[in-house]
Amino acid sequence: MGKHNDFGSEGEQFAVDFLLKAGYEILERNFRYLKAEVDIIAKKDDIMVIVEVKARNDGFLEDMNTVINRKKIKLLTLAADHYVTQNAIEEEVRFDLITIIKKNGGFNLEHVKNAFYFF
Repeated sequence: MGKHNDFGSEGEQFAVDFLLKAGYEILERNFRYLKAEVDIIAKKDDIMVIVEVKARNDGFLEDMNTVINRKKIKLLTLAADHYVTQNAIEEEVRFDLITIIKKNGGFNLEHVKNAFYFF
């Protein structure tokens, strides 16, 4: 496995740890449907949360909140819809983004709730 894959896995684990400490229940990790992959599916307060995790090293020049394009959003919503249908989920669904910047051996995490909507 490449170093970037190791870092991605490390970032996702950091996000999971953050969510657990914040009172979320982790339902799935790396849920796949067709060409889509949802990093984390979690639940808190009767809300199912689809979480996309983006981890980068310090010095990454692109705005982290713009790294998810329309195609990725469509794939995430497709996978989320499949998960909801397959599991007869009746709770509200929310899409969150967790950005993680690795800096000086540590992590800087930002949790953006309702990062995008169905369209």
